Amino acid sequence: MTGARIRRTGAGALRGWGGVTAMAVACAVTALLTLLPLAHRDAESFGDGTSPGAVAAAVPARAEDCERPEASLRPSTADGPAIEKIKARGKLVAGVDQNSYLWGSRNPATGELEGFDIDLVRALADDILGDPDKVIFRAVPTNQRILALQEDRVDVVVRTMTINCSRLKDVAFSTAYFEAGQQVLAAKDSGVTGFDDSLKGLRVCSTEGSTAFEALRAQPHGAVFEDDHDGTPRDEDLLTVPNQLDCLVRLQLGEVDAVVTDNALAAGQAAQDPTVELKGERFTTEYYGVAAKLGADDLVARVNHVLEEYRAGGADSRWMVSYRAWLESALPGVKAPPAPVYR
Repeated sequence: MTGARIRRTGAGALRGWGGVTAMAVACAVTALLTLLPLAHRDAESFGDGTSPGAVAAAVPARAEDCERPEASLRPSTADGPAIEKIKARGKLVAGVDQNSYLWGSRNPATGELEGFDIDLVRALADDILGDPDKVIFRAVPTNQRILALQEDRVDVVVRTMTINCSRLKDVAFSTAYFEAGQQVLAAKDSGVTGFDDSLKGLRVCSTEGSTAFEALRAQPHGAVFEDDHDGTPRDEDLLTVPNQLDCLVRLQLGEVDAVVTDNALAAGQAAQDPTVELKGERFTTEYYGVAAKLGADDLVARVNHVLEEYRAGGADSRWMVSYRAWLESALPGVKAPPAPVYR
């Protein structure tokens, strides 16, 4: 299997306010692109006339005894219904982000999607179909990731999606491919010190359906974080938004005072905007996984096989090559990917 491609050309053009503006424009048109192919050349109809990602009947998730949600199926190269559908179609349909700098974003210079998550999608396509370009990328907002899988609009979601017990009731996950955690992003000159009482009375933005929102709901520290708070309606999508980049735009416009999100995403935003920074320490430990529809066990096992090879090779592994290309400058110090946990 050939190595996943690293498309880094022109990424420097996204840094600073210009990069934020370009990303904000992309965010503004996300509604037009949501769950549609992101490139015209990938917009062919499915060869067998079936919906993408159709699999055998779903099996119950093992969420009731969930102590290690990141534990997944053992790797396998065996074909099953989900893999056969992808091969018959000739394309892997992947739900991704196009607004998260360093993870999944559109390069304004080339028009191509690029980032750490995009590299992994191409590695999956390379293994299953023998070509890293045999992918239909579909923009999926944070709050529609699970629905996109349940409605067979995508085969996989590779979109900085945290593995947790609650989500195991709705989707299946691969082993972890990145370790992250929730953290606060705010203006450098603000009085915010972290996820603590310095948020009291402040407007805090998070993404609908995200672990950040759940963390705020569990312990808000006196922050105002819901569009409908204490029965008082607020502007829709001001504090809870469909896409994480919307929070950064609102922070820049002064509409919110802070953002709670994954430190991995926030680090990319801080790299774009020199006026904001991560505050305090990350206050959770979370793992990103590739999500698939419940019951697509053959696809999950195949993804885990790809991840085994992706991690292999130490400092020279494809995982580390992608990390150095995209994430090292914003998230330095990572020495290795998270070790897989199997059940």
